[in-house]
Amino acid sequence: MLNLFAQEINKLAEQMVAEGQKPYRATQLFTWIYEKKARSFDEMSDVSLKFREVLKEKYTLELPSLYLKQESSDGTIKCLVALKDGAKVETVLMRYSYGNAVCVSSQVGCNMGCSFCSSGQLGKQRNLTVDEMIGQILIINQLLEAEGKGEKVTHVVVMGTGEPFDNYDNLMDFIRIVNHPKGFEIGARHITVSTCGLPDGIRKYAHEGLQTNLAISLHAPNNELRNQLMKINKVYPLETLMPAIKEYEKVSGRRVTYEYLLLSELNDTKEYADQLINLIKGTMGYVNLIPYNETNLCSYKRSSGNRIHQFLDYLTKGGVTATIRKEFGSDIDAACGQLRAKVEKNII
Repeated sequence: MLNLFAQEINKLAEQMVAEGQKPYRATQLFTWIYEKKARSFDEMSDVSLKFREVLKEKYTLELPSLYLKQESSDGTIKCLVALKDGAKVETVLMRYSYGNAVCVSSQVGCNMGCSFCSSGQLGKQRNLTVDEMIGQILIINQLLEAEGKGEKVTHVVVMGTGEPFDNYDNLMDFIRIVNHPKGFEIGARHITVSTCGLPDGIRKYAHEGLQTNLAISLHAPNNELRNQLMKINKVYPLETLMPAIKEYEKVSGRRVTYEYLLLSELNDTKEYADQLINLIKGTMGYVNLIPYNETNLCSYKRSSGNRIHQFLDYLTKGGVTATIRKEFGSDIDAACGQLRAKVEKNII
């Protein structure tokens, strides 16, 4: 059976025509499940009884469920979401002054093997389906609705567990549903995809005609250190990655964000700041400095507040636009993959 939440609207319109229906059925069904929040076909009162039976026979509205929730004193909510096969993934609600952002996972586990990340501790099990990614937003929206403040998810970042470009087709259908006026109606500029640096995916994404944001998990300005932190760099070194980024900027007209995790006495010195300045020179991108969330699952330590601000100062004086990412959930299992890893290892 096909999950209705996995259907991008144009593909669904084609399926409706194949069912002997008019293409408008796709818009009608989108309205029911996203705007009217129908969770059964019997609720769809303006769909004929006969076709509702067809939908029941061929389609499902099954969604992931909330397995575990942690809430921080700053309002951040981290959820462990249970999938139909028993696998679990994380999703996080982050509250900004400008809206509510949800961090979405794209895979169960991850094969990219970044040494600082808890997500890769258990390895990749499989890609998430479109409905499993959509379900993460719906769960957060349900939690927001229960608060009774009339709020909902306004921003989406695909920065959770997994490498999005390793699940490319499902990612694209997910984005189109999130962005569509009859879907979640979240503007393209409010959608961000983060990749550890798959050049083919970056180039392909450049030609999608989207105005979404692209973030590159960089974390080191030279191959020697990046090989140590991110094993993917041994396959796609900086000499391969940077041309793909420049092509993306040229084709899409969009600048990238370089994510740079600051690790104490490892990549947070003036020497590395100077190398970073030279590396990204000639691109439109800016740097997002990330204070590290320490975890007993990894040995790295976060840079001190002084070192973080000093590194920012080095970049600014070198002509690079940079910011320090706001921290969320410091009093819960905030690191990506940390909560899932603890549950899978029976630590909690």
